[in-house]
Amino acid sequence: MPSLSGRRRTVRRGGFEDDFAAESALRRFLEGRQLGFDADPHETVAAYLTKWLKSMEFLLKPTTYARYRTYVLCELIPVFGKMRLEELAHDHIASYAHEQLESGRGRQAVYHCLATLSSALGTAVRTHRLPFNAAQPLPMRRPRADERVPWNAEQAVTFLAHCRDVDPAFADLFEVIIGTGLRKGEALGLQRQCVRIEDRVMYIRHTLSAIDNHELVLTAPKTKKSRNWVPLSERVAAALQRAMARSTSTDNDHVFQGTDGNPLHPAAVRRRFHELRKQTGLPHVTIHDLRHLAATLALEGNVSMAVISKTLRHSTLSTTANIYSHLTWEVAMAAVHTIEARLCLVEARARGVDALALSGPAPNALFSHAA
Repeated sequence: MPSLSGRRRTVRRGGFEDDFAAESALRRFLEGRQLGFDADPHETVAAYLTKWLKSMEFLLKPTTYARYRTYVLCELIPVFGKMRLEELAHDHIASYAHEQLESGRGRQAVYHCLATLSSALGTAVRTHRLPFNAAQPLPMRRPRADERVPWNAEQAVTFLAHCRDVDPAFADLFEVIIGTGLRKGEALGLQRQCVRIEDRVMYIRHTLSAIDNHELVLTAPKTKKSRNWVPLSERVAAALQRAMARSTSTDNDHVFQGTDGNPLHPAAVRRRFHELRKQTGLPHVTIHDLRHLAATLALEGNVSMAVISKTLRHSTLSTTANIYSHLTWEVAMAAVHTIEARLCLVEARARGVDALALSGPAPNALFSHAA
């Protein structure tokens, strides 16, 4: 067979039951070479997954690639690695999923392993290496995320007040996240040149991530819509000014830096957040829940879902609607009261009753016809 060095190499395979099986394997191998892939009949799942993983290294974000690598090397290869690729069947994969779930493994972890295997086998199908994807359909549904209950405004104020007393630098970081709905990585990756205090706007161009929880890298934001501008309130602008006054290191332009002048590590920020939260005695939430808090506060302030979607930079309006479909009790009650008010108004007009004489709560602008 030809090689990149210009020298031809010999491929030998054995162990076939008869001449017909050997000729079929040879024909399959030669057809694969014509189509540009290796159709080695003895190729194992481990060999294929290792090769597939290498091909994805420069196609994925570093953090995504690191997760795929963990799933492949630590989960999939130890289980399926010795099998021949063509012999991998759906019942093997279903059996693995059931065993993992019955042993108490988390549904999210099992699902992500299966999804990674499905992605790898899907590539094999698209490149004509395999006739079908043995991992499809997946033997389990995608687990539904637990419904998150963010803090209310009073709890957020309590937390920020405590942070200002104990750790002003982190207080400003959390003030920015709550006041704008930024993701943690976006806030930590924020650069000085992307902040325009005088114009009350900042531009999201990067997100800071830790590969294998160690190496810090700046990558592109989560989606194309995430790369956008975000308006600044007076509170957020003041917090950013204080943060930039502290970040005196000339080695980087990060707005939020540690005392050593280096960017804040996401894991260190997460640990510090929970330390401060426990000191205040507030309910357990994650830093990402502060983003949900920002959206909830806006909803309670009668801001339309479309405007919230734009502020949070979701890919589509449906993304925002699905995440915050539960709303909050107050907003949900406002919705049903608005429906009631509209129906009562029409009935009153039909009976000739003065509409002003009707009593009841005023319609909520978020759910009104004008909104």
